[in-house]
Amino acid sequence: MIKNKFTMTLQSRSFNESFVRATVAAFVLQLDPTIEEISDIKTAVSEAVTNCIVHAYKEKLGNIYITAEIYDNNTLKIKIRDKGCGIENISKAMEPLFTTVGGERAGLGFAVMQSFMDTIKVRSVVGKGTTVYLTKKISQRFNVNG
Repeated sequence: MIKNKFTMTLQSRSFNESFVRATVAAFVLQLDPTIEEISDIKTAVSEAVTNCIVHAYKEKLGNIYITAEIYDNNTLKIKIRDKGCGIENISKAMEPLFTTVGGERAGLGFAVMQSFMDTIKVRSVVGKGTTVYLTKKISQRFNVNG
């Protein structure tokens, strides 16, 4: 059962990446995460949003849609969606070091997301956009029952 939820829409401008990262981190604070868990979540969200900015919309602006939900079992689910160009081959795109833009891009975005979150799912349709689903169970450091 969902305990809390937020949604936001913002433009695919690079300076919005830090805003999303901070917003999601502030939202998850209600679960009393460790500093490491917050850092992991911020990094994964940053990678997903950066993919929207750099790959989905390339040289144009578009919207990025973010939903974060907290469940009774201390699980955080984040959905980051764009309506950009889509990914032709998801399994290839998720391979470490694969990139479509070259230059200083290392092609590690999905690998980083996978290493910091419990699960990551990617759905994409060429010409319609991509949705990344990130899930992380937050450890319970304190006994809330007593």
